[in-house]
Amino acid sequence: MQLVVARIGRAHGIKGEVSVEVRTDEPEVRLAPGAILATDPPETGPLTVADGRVHSGRLLLRFVGVADRTAAEALRNTLLIAEVDPEELPDDPEEFYDHQLVGLDVVTGDGARVGSVAEIAHLPGQDLLIVERETGGEALIPFVTEIVPDIDLAARRVVVTPPPGLLDGDQDDRDDRDDQEGDAGA
Repeated sequence: MQLVVARIGRAHGIKGEVSVEVRTDEPEVRLAPGAILATDPPETGPLTVADGRVHSGRLLLRFVGVADRTAAEALRNTLLIAEVDPEELPDDPEEFYDHQLVGLDVVTGDGARVGSVAEIAHLPGQDLLIVERETGGEALIPFVTEIVPDIDLAARRVVVTPPPGLLDGDQDDRDDRDDQEGDAGA
């Protein structure tokens, strides 16, 4: 299975280095010297990582055969793609690859079906499960332990404990509003 692990940014210096926007939790594995990466667009690759370093908080890579700034700049916005065994699991048991989660059923703690995971959005500081709702539309669920306490790959299920209001049309949320309206009228 092919996974996007980085996007090439600007050239850095005059010796062929590029900055990269990392899109993997394992850059030390996926972007290590010697790694051979497919590219999008395909005609720019494959690229072999010659070496890498961190400079001012950014990862800089140099590729075999890319020796100057002009060649490095020509790679800008290229996606780097690694071949990953679909059965491979991250070292941390509480981490998952996106492809492992897409398609899993999403249920609440009491077993009510919400929908299925359509994709995972990786935003700065926050990952979200984008869930295709049983009732139509999408739900955006913060991918944090408090809200997503259990993922069972074998059962193909994600259990969520959404706070009131997170899921529009949530029966508990409607009951709470009805109770509040009843209290206000008393």
